[in-house]
Amino acid sequence: MLAGTAVLATGAAVALAAAGGQGSAGPKDDGTAITPVGYKVTPAGQQAQLGNLPLNAVLSPDKSMLLVSNAGQGTQSLQVVDPGDSEVVQTISYKSPAAIFTGLAFSPDGKRAYVSGGGREIIHTYDVADGRLTEKGSIKLPTKNPDGQAVNMYPAGIAVTPDGKRLVVADRLADAVTVVDVGDGSMATTAVGHDPYAVVLADGGNTAYVTNQGGNTVSVVDVSGAAPVQSDSIEVGTHPNAVVADAEGDTLYVANGDSDQVSVIDAATRKVTRTIGLAPYRHAPVGSNPDALALSEDGRRLYVANSGNNDIAVVDLKEGKTDGLIPTAWYPTAVIAHDGKLYVTNAKGLGAGPNNGPGYPNPTSTAATSPDQYSGSMMKGTLSTVQLDGGNKQLKRWTRTVVANNGFEQKDSPRATGAVVPRRVGEKSPIKHVIYVVKENRTYDQEFGSLSQGNGDASLNLFGDDSAPNARALEQRFVTLDNFYADAEVSAQGWNWTVAANSNPYSEQGWPANYSGRNHSYPSENGDPAIAPNKDPEHAYIWQRLADKGVGFRNYGFYVNADAAGKAAAQDPVLNAGTDHDFGPYNLSCPDSANTFPARGTTCGSPRIEEWKKEFQGYEASGELPAFEMVRLPNDHTSGTKAGMPTPQAYVADNDWALGQLVDEVSHSRFWKSTAIFVTEDDAQNGPDHVDAHRTISQVISPYTQTGRVDSTFYSTASMVRTIELLLGLSPMTQFDAYATPMVNSFTARPRVEAYDAVKPSTDLAAVNTVNSPMAKVSAKQDLTKEDQIDERTFNEAIWKSVRGAGSVMPAPRHDLYGAVPNDQAAELDDDD
Repeated sequence: MLAGTAVLATGAAVALAAAGGQGSAGPKDDGTAITPVGYKVTPAGQQAQLGNLPLNAVLSPDKSMLLVSNAGQGTQSLQVVDPGDSEVVQTISYKSPAAIFTGLAFSPDGKRAYVSGGGREIIHTYDVADGRLTEKGSIKLPTKNPDGQAVNMYPAGIAVTPDGKRLVVADRLADAVTVVDVGDGSMATTAVGHDPYAVVLADGGNTAYVTNQGGNTVSVVDVSGAAPVQSDSIEVGTHPNAVVADAEGDTLYVANGDSDQVSVIDAATRKVTRTIGLAPYRHAPVGSNPDALALSEDGRRLYVANSGNNDIAVVDLKEGKTDGLIPTAWYPTAVIAHDGKLYVTNAKGLGAGPNNGPGYPNPTSTAATSPDQYSGSMMKGTLSTVQLDGGNKQLKRWTRTVVANNGFEQKDSPRATGAVVPRRVGEKSPIKHVIYVVKENRTYDQEFGSLSQGNGDASLNLFGDDSAPNARALEQRFVTLDNFYADAEVSAQGWNWTVAANSNPYSEQGWPANYSGRNHSYPSENGDPAIAPNKDPEHAYIWQRLADKGVGFRNYGFYVNADAAGKAAAQDPVLNAGTDHDFGPYNLSCPDSANTFPARGTTCGSPRIEEWKKEFQGYEASGELPAFEMVRLPNDHTSGTKAGMPTPQAYVADNDWALGQLVDEVSHSRFWKSTAIFVTEDDAQNGPDHVDAHRTISQVISPYTQTGRVDSTFYSTASMVRTIELLLGLSPMTQFDAYATPMVNSFTARPRVEAYDAVKPSTDLAAVNTVNSPMAKVSAKQDLTKEDQIDERTFNEAIWKSVRGAGSVMPAPRHDLYGAVPNDQAAELDDDD
C-alpha cells in the first residue's frame, strides 16, 4: 500500500466513489484524457507517439537506442527511439500474419537484436549499426513440445546469455522454455509452468528464472548444459509477468499482475523473502495490475508500472514501501530507468475519441473499415519521458495527481431520492431480482442516434424503429443513458469486464493477435485460469461471488460452449451448475426470437427467448425467481452480408424482438415490482459513434426507472456491475467497480408499475443476404463460429453499406488527435472483383 499519503481513503469510502463530472470519455485538447471507466489521464513528462499497442521496450547495451515492440491488432511494428530526444528514428512494420510480441533483447556487444515473433513461432534477428536495425532473417522454433505433441510455441520473453551464444525463450502457449544456439541453430526445450512469459538470467547466465503468467509460479531452469532442465519452482503471487534482477543477480523482483504485489526472491535460497503490496488504498480490491518493472541505477528503488492505475509506483527497496506515484498515460506496459529519466510506454495512449470519420465501422458496408476508425486498432500508444530531478516534492505532487485522477480520495457518490440502490452492501432495496442482458458490439449512435432525446447523431443511426423498435422505445420510456461506455475495445476483454469488472494483462496482451490472424488463442470465456482477472481465479467472477454468499442465480448463455449434442455447457463447475443447458450458446445460425429464422442450424433448439420464457413461466407459477439471471442475446452481432445468412437488419430485429419479449414477460409477472433489468453490449467495436468509440448501449428497465428522463451521468460497464452488486449485496470485485459511479441517478423512489407490451419489428425477420449483397464475397470468408473471429473493419463496413447503400459516403471525421492514419489495409478489400 502507498505509505505516508494521508489523502488516501479507506476501502469502504472508496466503494461508492463518484466518477461524476468527467464529461465524456476520450482524449482532450490539453493532452489529457478520460478512460472509459472514468479515470483521468494526465501523463507526466514529454510525450511522443508510438504505434498500435506498445507492450515492451528495452535499452541497448550502449544506451544509444530504445527498442519498442508495438503488438496491436492492426499493423504491428518495431520502433527505434533515440533516448536523447525521445524521437522515433526507425519503424519496421509487420502486417498480419507477420507478427512480433513482447520479447526484446540485444546481444551483449549490442551488434545483434532479437525479437519474439509470437504466433509465427519464430525469433526475428537483426543487425544493429549506426542506430538502425537491419532484419537478417529468423530462427524457427520447434513445432512440438517436450512430450512430442504439436503445439503453438508462441515465443514471448527472450534473454541472451552473457557470452551472446544462446537465447532462452519463454514459449507462452506451449508451457515450455527453449534454449537456442545462435551459432549452429540447435535448440532444446523443457516444460515449465502455465503460460511462461518473461525470462531473466542469473548465476553467470547458467540459471533462467521464468515467470508463469497463467499460474502463480516462477520456474527455475538450469540452462548450463546441453538441454535445459527445470530444477525448481517458486510460488509467488497470482499471474506473475515481469521479472528483473539486481546487478549482481542475487535478488529478483517479480510483478504479480492479478494480486497487485511484487515478490522479492533470494536467488541463492530460491525463496520469496518479501512481498511488497501495491494496493493504492487500505483494503483496496485488486486492479492495479502491475505489468512492468525497472530498478533505479543505484539499485535503491524499484519502479513498477501499474497498468490498471495508469501510474508508476516508486518503491523504496530498503523500507519495502511505495514512496509515491508518477502519472502515466493509459495502460503503461514498460518502464526503463536511465540517466535520471524514466521511459514509459503506454499501450493505449490517450484513448480513442470519436470513430465517425471516413471508413468507420459499419456492418452493412462494402469497403474495409479504416484502422484509425476501429476501436481495436485506432488507439495509438505513447512514450513518456519523465525527468526525475524534482526530488520528493515533485513526487508528492505527482502522487496527489494520481490520487485525484483515480478517485482514491473520494468518499461519496450521487444518491437517488429514496435510495432504491443501496448506498452500502447489506442495505435493503425494493429491488429483489436482477436480470442482466448482454448483447454484442453496438454503439449508442448506431441504434439510438436519431432519438428525439439524448446526445445522438442521427446520421450514424443504422437501426431504427423498423429493426429495433423495442430497444428504442424502452430507452425513451424508461431512462435514456447517453453517456455510458464499454470498458473494453473488443469481446475478449468485454466479457471479462461484464462479469468480473476487469480485463487482466494476459487478456490485454493476447487478444490483438487472436483478432488479427496471428495465431493466439481466444483469451476469454473459457476455463483457463490465466484469464481470470483476480487474486483468486476461482473467485474472480460475479457468479462465484454469489455462490459464496448463497445467492441464487441462473445462467442463459454466459461463458458456455456447445457440447457434442449442441447443449450449452460451462467449463466452470459453479457456473455450469446454474446454467440452463437448453438455452442456445453463441451460434449465429440459431435465433434469438424468430421461428422463421432463415439460417437455422441443425443443432438449434427453441429460439433463445422461448427457452428463457419457458423457465421464467415456471418461476412465475412457483413464486420463486432466482435473485440474479444472466441472459445472452448475441444476434445483433450479425453475419455482415454473408450470402444465405440473415441481413444485418433482420439479425438486429431478431435480437430486438427477443429483448422486447423478455421485458414484456417480466413486466406482466408478479416479479415486476421487485425487478430491475440491465441491458448492455459487451463492447462497442461494431459501429461508429460521434462521442467515443467506446460509447455503447445501456438500459435500466424497472418500475423504478420508468421516468422518460435522460441521465447523462458518466457511467461504464463497471458502473452497471457495481449497481448490480449493491442490489445483490456483493462487495466490489476490483478497484474498477469500487470506483465506478453506481447508476443511482437512473432510479426514482416513485415506481410506475405499468407493463410493457412488446412490438414485433416491421423488418422482415426472414430476409437473407444474396450473392449480390454488398461485400457478400468478402463476408463469406469471415469466421462467424465464435464472436470476433472476423476482420471487424471489413465486417463493419459491409453492414453500413447493407443499410445505407453500396455507394453511400461516410461522414467526415470530427476529431483527430495525432493526424490521419493511413488506411493501409483497405485497398484490396474495396470491392468484390
